[in-house]
Amino acid sequence: MKRRILGGTGMSVSEFALGTMMLGSMGNTDHDESVGMIHAALDAGINFVDTADVYSGGESEVIVGKALKGRRDDVVLATKFSMPMGADENQRGGSRKWIMRAVEGSLQRLGTDYIDLYQMHRWDPLTDPDETLSALSDLVRAGKVRAIGSSLFHPEQIVETQWVAERRGHQRFRSEQPPYNILLRGIEGSLLPTARRYGMGVLTFGPLGSGWLSGRADPTAGHRNAGAGTRLFDQSDPANRAKAEAVRELGKLADDAGVKLTHLSLAFVLTHPAITSVLIGPRTPGQLTDLLAGAEVELSEEVLDRIDEIVPPGVDVNTNDIMFVPSALGDKRSRRIR
Repeated sequence: MKRRILGGTGMSVSEFALGTMMLGSMGNTDHDESVGMIHAALDAGINFVDTADVYSGGESEVIVGKALKGRRDDVVLATKFSMPMGADENQRGGSRKWIMRAVEGSLQRLGTDYIDLYQMHRWDPLTDPDETLSALSDLVRAGKVRAIGSSLFHPEQIVETQWVAERRGHQRFRSEQPPYNILLRGIEGSLLPTARRYGMGVLTFGPLGSGWLSGRADPTAGHRNAGAGTRLFDQSDPANRAKAEAVRELGKLADDAGVKLTHLSLAFVLTHPAITSVLIGPRTPGQLTDLLAGAEVELSEEVLDRIDEIVPPGVDVNTNDIMFVPSALGDKRSRRIR
């Protein structure tokens, strides 16, 4: 498993990172099997594990903590805060009050006394970035956190937090975690160049496009949202029909290149020079085995050029898949006087 340096932190991390959102009630409820999957990933050379307090209400962190007993110092451990962890509005966001409480909860569930990368899961429009970065900087100075990062930030939010950190003398975000795959290339235009400009590591998720790039004839097969009326696979949507056509072409390309579509999709993400690691988020041991088998795949210039012809650079085939909803639009509190 090849490694890269995370955002100038000096921490060496594997090109594949293990995402654990699917471990717990949101996916695999068998703790023993989940722990075994984490051990299998570590044995295969992955040393970067990512979770979040909100995943299965903290259960994912508990599973990760169990798996890392006796192996903690060999792992770069990342978790996240800011998503709602209760009905109280003070149990979310980027306030000092919540950050100090959230980090203690994560440390306890993970069974560790430090977190290598503590990430803000979403931008908080109600909290001054100076407040958030001040609290996070105190955690770094206290030794509870080694480095801090962001997740699903817009380019302008990255710039603002970098500016605040410089002007106020705070720790700065060293990484960003966005969605990225062959069908969702919009971040190539602005976000990735912005992150690279500030020397940030980029940890991407969703390399298989929610199952579209899984290589299955039916991408809904085995998908956790397949029976929930999700728009992800609605073929009445012209954009989804365009995705289906792109996947057919990508499947032919993978066959011609002699690789599986899943492996082509993972290798594509790692080709971009701004990317540090790609998150793989298996739910079953079989899925993990398949993904790990693609760790050594590299794509030729000809294959990459053909991918660009099928899905041009910077294009999101279905804009409904974009998770970068501006906070001014996605949070009604930003538009209404209370």
